[in-house]
Amino acid sequence: MTRQSIIVCGVTLSFLFMTATTNASSNHHKRRRSSKSEARKAKAAEPEPLQPNEVLLKMTDGSSMRLADGHETPQGFWYQRGGVTYLIEKDRIKTIEKGTKPQPAPEVVTAPQTPVSSSIAQPVWIYLVGGARFEADNASESPAGVWYSRGPMNIFIERSRVERVEREDLESIAKSNSSHKERLWTTGNAKIDALIKQNGARHGVDPYLIFCVMEQESHFSTRALSPKGARGLMQLMPGTGARFGVRNAFNPAENIAGGTRYLKQLLTQFNGRVDLVLASYNAGEGAVVKFGHRVPPYRETRDYVRKISYRYQGTKKPEAHHTAGR
Repeated sequence: MTRQSIIVCGVTLSFLFMTATTNASSNHHKRRRSSKSEARKAKAAEPEPLQPNEVLLKMTDGSSMRLADGHETPQGFWYQRGGVTYLIEKDRIKTIEKGTKPQPAPEVVTAPQTPVSSSIAQPVWIYLVGGARFEADNASESPAGVWYSRGPMNIFIERSRVERVEREDLESIAKSNSSHKERLWTTGNAKIDALIKQNGARHGVDPYLIFCVMEQESHFSTRALSPKGARGLMQLMPGTGARFGVRNAFNPAENIAGGTRYLKQLLTQFNGRVDLVLASYNAGEGAVVKFGHRVPPYRETRDYVRKISYRYQGTKKPEAHHTAGR
């Protein structure tokens, strides 16, 4: 082999070696870039950890919902969105994951000398901003508000409307011989409380129904005025007030008397059906008649009926809403 041939072979081998080395290096970098890309994709696909009070619902159909707050009950899961309370039925939910707060170091707690049975319910007083308060079976607080129950019903009330929640002492409840007591309430104003009770007795309307309607309508503000012109504690429209002899809707005595008389008329007209009475109070009795003596399909009206019905009928026996107007 000539010297020239040897040089050519050497150059060729060097070129082939360099090419193989370059290809190997390129493939190595490609694999590294691919691994980094896949790692980023996998990280992006992972859901962010749940914050305290956040809830992740995984449904039986494979979908999921991430909620800022909510309340689990035997019926399912309740949550708020856009000021409206919704229920997801229990049979639609596969799992419920909740965000947890960092747990402090455990403390040694001495057990009380006189234990109280855990089967005893712990009623609570819910104090609203402005002085009103009412009693519920139990309550669960969260940053968004308070979930409370009355019988089988669960209701949500926004945090901005709640001043505080006080729980009754379990030991004093255990010592009580009474298994049931009348649900207590107050508007925070003794004069208004008396007017509600007096007008309820005079016109045959449950005072607690008047209380629930008033709380929803005006939050017990005597000077309340809606954009549509409804006025006072019971938010009477001028025409409605005139029908029942109300001259000054901002006068508590006149307003409560007119509102109670209107509730009595509706209870008589709809044979004690509280849901139809409430729908009429919100949308007018003509709308209820128009839709075949059913709650009209207006979102505002249905939400109104649901909220007050839960609060009112949750403390009643099943037949109560047929006898409330008698």
